[in-house]
Amino acid sequence: MKAVIFDVDGTLVDSVDLHAEAWRQAFAKYGKNINFQAARDQIGKGGNELMPHFFGKKELEQFGSEMKEFRAKLFKDKFIDKVKPFPEVRELLLRIKKEGKKIAVGSSAHKDELEHYLKIADIKDLVDITTSADDIERAKPHPDVFQFILRKLDLLPGDTIVVGDSPYDAEAAGKAQIQTIGVRCGGFDENTLYEAGVIAIYDSPADILRQYQSALQRR
Repeated sequence: MKAVIFDVDGTLVDSVDLHAEAWRQAFAKYGKNINFQAARDQIGKGGNELMPHFFGKKELEQFGSEMKEFRAKLFKDKFIDKVKPFPEVRELLLRIKKEGKKIAVGSSAHKDELEHYLKIADIKDLVDITTSADDIERAKPHPDVFQFILRKLDLLPGDTIVVGDSPYDAEAAGKAQIQTIGVRCGGFDENTLYEAGVIAIYDSPADILRQYQSALQRR
């Protein structure tokens, strides 16, 4: 294995509940009272993939872009400062770098959000390449984010592995022919992750670090 690709939301930073609440409030403003858990179950998808789960085509043609922009501003104004990194994220990435592997970040977040996450997790200096929703046409669960990274790093799918918290990470990686390690810290059900195609599940980045040999070193 030559590289590790990390998802961010729910994998490196604790943000899934905050994103879900921002979407729930945005949906309410545009006329739909959605259960928090229903919104949460969709986190990990890009906004253009998430909104059609709750709104019809005509509704999205009418106000989809406006709603997406409203949610983005709401998240930055009310929620982003509450996001915290999970423990030992930097330590895990340092271990990977020590072994000479490349580190990439593939996120459905926009570039400014992603930059904020890398800063609060203190890992910007350890990441070789970042990919955000601004770099690709289609966000997860489409494979574009991972295919973009493979091209940038000049790697084959078998040269790397994805670490992510959501079934949409595994689905997108699978479409790019990359295997995925799941983490429970994003709050997704273990069975859901296995059904999406993950090959192993750990509690968190800290748990991957504790079990580094079996989690990453042997891959």
